[in-house]
Amino acid sequence: MEETKEIQEQRDLLNAKYRREIPKAGELWRHFKDNAYKIIACPVMHTETREFYCVYQALYGSYGIYCRPLDMFMSEVDHEKYPQVQQEYRFERKQV
Repeated sequence: MEETKEIQEQRDLLNAKYRREIPKAGELWRHFKDNAYKIIACPVMHTETREFYCVYQALYGSYGIYCRPLDMFMSEVDHEKYPQVQQEYRFERKQV
């Protein structure tokens, strides 16, 4: 299913906000703890709060499906808490 013009406009605004591209359905992203995930849907808007979310599926274990606020999904790794981590962001697109 192709994105509507409205979703494309939202995506453009969010890309500018985060200064990098937000996830798209079907893409593979890697968490800084080295687990892989497939994007199910993004951006997804909460009907009450209007907050944006990302829905994704683990590609390991029980293959659970998760939902996380987009701000958190796109955030930088807390290098004070995880000084050994080389990855800049909590989630980064996997290069295929």
